[in-house]
Amino acid sequence: MSDQKHFHFTGVCGTAMGAVAVAMKRKGFTVTGSDNNVYPPMSDFLRGEGIVITEGYRAENLPAGADVIVIGNAISRGNEEAEAALSRKLLYQSLPEVMKEHFLRGKRNYVVSGTHGKTTTSSMLGWLFLSAGRDPGWMIGGLPKNLGRGANFTESDFNVLEGDEYDTAFFDKRSKFLHYLPEVAVVNNIEFDHADIYANLDEIKLTFRRLLNVVPRTGLAIINGDDPNCLDVAANAPCPVRTVGFGESCTLRISDVKYEVDRSSFTLDGERYSLRMTGEFNVRNAAMAVAAASFAGLSPDEVSAGLESFDGVARRQELRGEAGGVKVIDDFAHHPTAIKLAVGSLRQRYPDSRLWILFEPRSNTTRRAVFQNELAEALALADQAVISEITDLQKIPENDRLDPDKLAADIARHGGQGRYIHTVDDIVATVVAEAKPGDVVAVLSNGGFGGIHKKLLERLG
Repeated sequence: MSDQKHFHFTGVCGTAMGAVAVAMKRKGFTVTGSDNNVYPPMSDFLRGEGIVITEGYRAENLPAGADVIVIGNAISRGNEEAEAALSRKLLYQSLPEVMKEHFLRGKRNYVVSGTHGKTTTSSMLGWLFLSAGRDPGWMIGGLPKNLGRGANFTESDFNVLEGDEYDTAFFDKRSKFLHYLPEVAVVNNIEFDHADIYANLDEIKLTFRRLLNVVPRTGLAIINGDDPNCLDVAANAPCPVRTVGFGESCTLRISDVKYEVDRSSFTLDGERYSLRMTGEFNVRNAAMAVAAASFAGLSPDEVSAGLESFDGVARRQELRGEAGGVKVIDDFAHHPTAIKLAVGSLRQRYPDSRLWILFEPRSNTTRRAVFQNELAEALALADQAVISEITDLQKIPENDRLDPDKLAADIARHGGQGRYIHTVDDIVATVVAEAKPGDVVAVLSNGGFGGIHKKLLERLG
């Protein structure tokens, strides 16, 4: 690998791609990149580090002297640079491959995985290490408020990585987390998701089994002991396993939980912990982070201080503002289980408020019919549920598409109030006309939802 000097990143402005590109530049490599979406803050960050970025994808963007073409997960066949790399028989690698060789090998890598909660749990764990003076590297798919950025690599022995089960690249259909050389693998929960690449739950279980298969005997798998799918996956794991949960059979049992309006506290392994977050799922996330940090050698006092000072993650039940007496909350939830958990936590946090859920079906799974009934059950838990027009619905086979009209009707069948309103402007107009002081409006989307948060606050004000 020592003769590789010049790395060109195709898709460089992605959060993870950009962070690794900068880390490579700081290691002394020559780094260039290209992207269709070149705009601040990532473009400023990259150029500030001396990385030359080309806008758009063209074969001639690949420097003649580039040793490695790093091809991002968003790049597919037909992309001019990917096709040029194939035609010219250049050395091309996925981002996880580059990470493994240059940042992860020889390190103590803590990989946090699962269908739900991995961004929050990995953010917590990264902060526990950092606040305790361990100077970790990290790669997290959100914006942890304490850490300031989604990714950073250091000379520390420790890395905290959000382990995504999604595929690695168009030329490597293994899950990303299989490249991360885990010393510790945290598995929060396992459900069916990513319907565009997995046919069923058994396929998802298989990739998690493969993750546990690469945890060394000197490492540890920390799994949700209350989740039957997790227990099934870990049943014959070749590495040590520790179960965490509320059940009596769990190795580390969560007990004496106390929920308040703006915080939660619990006991784990004889120690009392508190965090400024609400909801059972955040207690579970925290317990997993505590178990991982304890295995790394952090003391209970270090862990307790870190949890207490954890500020959360952007777009995870984040209060974006209040106008006209109405609070507008931003949340990333886009899976039926995550929606249920979000509603439950918001009920706990705002017990006397009428709750609106504005849901944008945008992920590859929620745009499909696979969760037609489960989404209705989850959204019916709100006082008012509004479904927006479905993004790029034409990309989903017609017989596989979520039916938003039926979804609204099914919400009513489950005892809720559901409406399908096509445009963002019409949704805003509806909320402005009907919301009352004291209401809470939660926007659930894994995208930008047409800037609906700002529009709501402006109009409500």
